[in-house]
Amino acid sequence: MIADVVRKNRSYRRFHQEVSIELETLKELVDLTRFCASAANLQPLKYTISCDAEKNALVFKHLAWAGYLKDWAGPAEGERPSAYIIVLGDTTIAKSFGCDHGISCQTILLGAAEKGLGGCMVGSVRRKELRQAISIPEHLEILLVIALGKPREAVVIDTVGPDGNIKYWRDSQDVHHVPKRSLDEIIVG
Repeated sequence: MIADVVRKNRSYRRFHQEVSIELETLKELVDLTRFCASAANLQPLKYTISCDAEKNALVFKHLAWAGYLKDWAGPAEGERPSAYIIVLGDTTIAKSFGCDHGISCQTILLGAAEKGLGGCMVGSVRRKELRQAISIPEHLEILLVIALGKPREAVVIDTVGPDGNIKYWRDSQDVHHVPKRSLDEIIVG
């Protein structure tokens, strides 16, 4: 059921790094995006995929991981993603990518959840440095990076409290808590 897959899909930031993801699995996840909606059906998105430890290390060092967790620099060695999908916009096809990449990333993450994997859309990317590190051509704009792996952490959904605080946090057992607004709060009419 789609609701079960959606609820399983969380932003995981720590993984069992030793559990590899096959190149074929990454291709299957990207293949799902071919069936996604695209503004004017332009289909301007392209993807760079990596499940190679050396290339993964190059990608990793150009990402920032959790803005609300100020004292956490990101996953430690052994907890890092075992794969990445870099979502690119081809500027020879379109100059603006609207929400295409959001639709695409969510589709990839839902496909990953269905396979027992987890991931995180990372928008805080040192794009210029990443482009140089893995030789991404200039006509391809780096939009988002999806980190993927077998989740190593528990993520709990909490209801946003009366103070309205939506910042995610970790408790003393290192469980990641994510406050979500109630249905009554998000339906306005």
